[in-house]
Amino acid sequence: MSSSARLSPAQLKFYHDQGYLLGLPPIFSAEEMKRINAELPRLLALLRPGETTNEMREWHHASTYLYEIVMNPRILDLVEGILGPDFYVWGSHFFIKEPRSPGTVPWHQDAYYWPLSPFNTVTVWIAFDDVDEENGGMKLIPGSHLGGLIKHRHKDDANSIIQLELEQGTFNANDAVQFRLKAGEVSMHNDKAVHGSQANPSDRRRAGLTIRYSGTNVKADLKVSPDFVAHLCRGVDTYGHTPYAAAPTARYGRKDYRRKDRID
Repeated sequence: MSSSARLSPAQLKFYHDQGYLLGLPPIFSAEEMKRINAELPRLLALLRPGETTNEMREWHHASTYLYEIVMNPRILDLVEGILGPDFYVWGSHFFIKEPRSPGTVPWHQDAYYWPLSPFNTVTVWIAFDDVDEENGGMKLIPGSHLGGLIKHRHKDDANSIIQLELEQGTFNANDAVQFRLKAGEVSMHNDKAVHGSQANPSDRRRAGLTIRYSGTNVKADLKVSPDFVAHLCRGVDTYGHTPYAAAPTARYGRKDYRRKDRID
């Protein structure tokens, strides 16, 4: 694969106007994705009885398998185009919908969940499988990031992967763009963009890894999330807001949070 994946001026304008990017060159080749997927069961084996893959968040802090992915230079090139030269990675989260899975991700904005300020975070979504409308691929409302945060409400639904959703009437679902990705491709979206996904009624798995990158000017409220740590990806941190962790040493490891510390 190419060692560089810089964004063009047209792509940057589209991202800032619409709040997302698709159609990016593959980050991982088919052979690379084959190796990555072959290792995934070793990570899944760390789940405890009763846990689901929704618990697999921020495990890049403890797993070189994931740390190498979130620090991949081809991904960092893309992120640098959005955030500039100084940024860190703090979050990762698997969203895995097995075949015939009823799990949904209701319409929401990422930034509503996070005790971070200012708004300067980009999410990279890596497709571990081919993803489309048939197996529950993500949808996003273009331009929805421009209106600021919208009020969310609690969603009482056992099939919902997250617990908050946007109140009805605050956006038009008919405006949504369907994301379609091949395994090894990525999408990018703004932290205030409205997005969600439906169940997977197909016979195909839909696995993806989200990675959260923030500019070094972004500060986490450590009273809300005292376990918050990050890894500096590029540049320097002249702000001193953020606690940094050492790179992991184990190939497969998990990160556990107290409930109040979880940043969805």
